[in-house]
Amino acid sequence: MADLKEKIPEIRQAMKAAQVDRALCICTTLEEFEAVQSLATTYDNFWCTVGVHPDNEDIREPTVAELIRLAEFQKVVGIGETGLDYFRLGERTIADMEWQRERFRLHIRAARHTSKPLVIHTRNASEDTIAILKEENSTANESAHARGVFHCFTETEAVARAALDLGFYISFSGIITFKSAADIRDVARFVPLDRLLIETDSPYLAPMPYRGKINNPSYVPLIAQQLAEIRPESLEMIAEATSRNFENLFTGVSL
Repeated sequence: MADLKEKIPEIRQAMKAAQVDRALCICTTLEEFEAVQSLATTYDNFWCTVGVHPDNEDIREPTVAELIRLAEFQKVVGIGETGLDYFRLGERTIADMEWQRERFRLHIRAARHTSKPLVIHTRNASEDTIAILKEENSTANESAHARGVFHCFTETEAVARAALDLGFYISFSGIITFKSAADIRDVARFVPLDRLLIETDSPYLAPMPYRGKINNPSYVPLIAQQLAEIRPESLEMIAEATSRNFENLFTGVSL
């Protein structure tokens, strides 16, 4: 969002006050990659990804070669946001979404080639998301399997188990603070601490008490606080573990 970009100094100050010491800038189209990567290289505690979001249509389609090439740019630490989204089918059928499944496969292959983690979005499409990951990994040696994170997790415990079995992390957003999200909080209790991540999904899904407002990284402690209220670990343990998990997943990210 353009208005969010204009507020970067203000947001960074709010991050510092909230003791949030890093941010991952997510790329959702190739057209925006230059701007996203520039943001990451401008600030020492920002990093970025390269990818095309499954919801985006009528944009430049990626190739494996281009994703690999752009992934080598400075401070690019992941591939995505990618995945599948069948929420807005309209009059289309799931069979009509083969273009989306093929786009997802390209991202997986680029991630395997670069050994960089995938940032996966899945909505109303978890069965196909898991199946494609399994299929793509079945053609590679175990050391070359795609890894990454299921971001902004809103699926069932069964889907979380399948993702964990594939070696993925699970990341929770401000949704877990919503009164209506008891089922997501149940999944958040289940995920092992060493596979747990937190995020804002800015500019969307601001946690309570900021729901409905523009989200930003300074709100991420509210998500950690919610986790500390429903899990056995303290807030300090949640903060330490999720920071360590972020560094472990996105190789080369440290402060």
